[in-house]
Amino acid sequence: MKKLAKKGLSAAVAILLALSLATPAIGLDNTAIDSAVDSVAAFMLRTVENPQVDSVGGEWAVIGLARSGYSVPDSYYENYYLTVEQYVREHGPILHDRKYTDNSRVILGLTAAGYDPRSVAGHDLTIALGDFERTIWQGINGPIFALIALDSYDYPIPVNPDAKTQATRDLYIAEILRRQTPDGGWNLTAGSGGSAVGSNEIGDADLTGMALQALAKYQSKPDVQNATELALTFLSGIQDSMGGYGSSFSGGSSAVESAVQVLVALCELGIPIDDPRFVKNGNTLVDNVLSYKNADGSYRHSSTISGNNQMSTEQVLYALVAVQRASESKNSLYRMSDTVRRGEFRPADAIGLSGKHDDVNRVPVTLQGKTFTDVRNHANQAAIEALAERGIITGKTENSFDPNATMTRAEFATIVTRALGLPVRQGSTFMDVQANAWFANAINTAYYYEIVTGTSATTFNPNGTITRQEAAVMIARAAKLTGLNTARTDAEIRDTLAAFGDYRTVASWAQESMAFCYSEGILDDAEFDIQPGIAIRRCEVAEMLHRMLSKALLL
Repeated sequence: MKKLAKKGLSAAVAILLALSLATPAIGLDNTAIDSAVDSVAAFMLRTVENPQVDSVGGEWAVIGLARSGYSVPDSYYENYYLTVEQYVREHGPILHDRKYTDNSRVILGLTAAGYDPRSVAGHDLTIALGDFERTIWQGINGPIFALIALDSYDYPIPVNPDAKTQATRDLYIAEILRRQTPDGGWNLTAGSGGSAVGSNEIGDADLTGMALQALAKYQSKPDVQNATELALTFLSGIQDSMGGYGSSFSGGSSAVESAVQVLVALCELGIPIDDPRFVKNGNTLVDNVLSYKNADGSYRHSSTISGNNQMSTEQVLYALVAVQRASESKNSLYRMSDTVRRGEFRPADAIGLSGKHDDVNRVPVTLQGKTFTDVRNHANQAAIEALAERGIITGKTENSFDPNATMTRAEFATIVTRALGLPVRQGSTFMDVQANAWFANAINTAYYYEIVTGTSATTFNPNGTITRQEAAVMIARAAKLTGLNTARTDAEIRDTLAAFGDYRTVASWAQESMAFCYSEGILDDAEFDIQPGIAIRRCEVAEMLHRMLSKALLL
């Protein structure tokens, strides 16, 4: 069996891995692995003929089959997609109001099957994972599977306008690390509800394996690397003489699911299956998993329970597929950029929407971790920091953003042209904008691309304060350049704005733009009044731009 190079761990771990690479494979046979995959895949096709939106008889069967080399008709995946599509029509983009892992699981299933989870019955199924608090409410499974799902195709985390805390990958990583138990493992309850992890908490193999799967991509981060080393030591220490693991879900007796999760973790981390730390009495994890096999290709749950178990069998399928893919030097189970596309699928690295202006570009991060002392715990912190990291918006000083300050027309023109990555158009069109003014090129650029107009044919009023309705109009014009559909019918405008107490005060020239911003979630429709004529604050501009760029796939 081909060995996998382990990257990103400490020198000591790297040396141990190097030694393991020189050791003949123990208990591993490529032909046996291929045969085992074919056997369990055939069983899966017989028993899960029409996969549903479900944790058993659903996504895990689809993932295992799609990531294997087993021959499966395209109609199998097409029917699954149609089932998901109908489910989304009935439930909306949040598939379960308490278990956001449902969204994560379906994202993985669709991605493996070759369909884009960001466009299902008109909904983006990744939107749920933009809500940090609701995702982690379920427990440690929430952040684990959110990361696994999002990273399966490097999906950007979308802005979730309903989120109390906008999620980021760093927040999910930190939540997983926070809940590591003192022995180096993870369990289902340690640190739940934001509480501290108790000194007597004990990890279990299942959750530890899952956590490592989620953290596998982030080994360049020192804290993740340290947590991983502790977890690997823990898992090696509790592995039994048969190469498997006891499970808290089976009263401590050996269970195939526990071995499965550790096996997948090793494959995601790139650790050889015959690494000496994970071979006991000559038994590897693969040997242990295969010991649960039944004659019909199914698998038992426990060494003490006979008969097949559908959940166990589905987990074994994708674990053996993970090993098979490793042996063939393919992408790992959860790195799905190589999956066969069966529907229209926007590439993960696609820059913007198909209808965007050619001059609009994604602005890269150049100031990683940039923040300001006065935005900590601010409602718009995530948006401000995301724009600041890209140099789109700056502080009043190096460390102060002044979120509640107003914004001038010149400042807004500067920020919006940076946000779209537009090429600079030098010069000045207006008499009150001197060619050598710091904002002259930005105003000229914004005017050239029809994002802004003057207050007259010859004046711009660069130092004038921008109002909420003026900002909405300029954001809508910018959004049109990104390919977003900003047009609204009279009925749509009326229906959207009539929900607000002061909708009649919106200027006629701003109504369509206001309706666009509210209907797309760029402005928060939870507010009672629009207040179109008041000066907009810097924090509000940052939030509007961040939401617009996210919808335009430019973050």
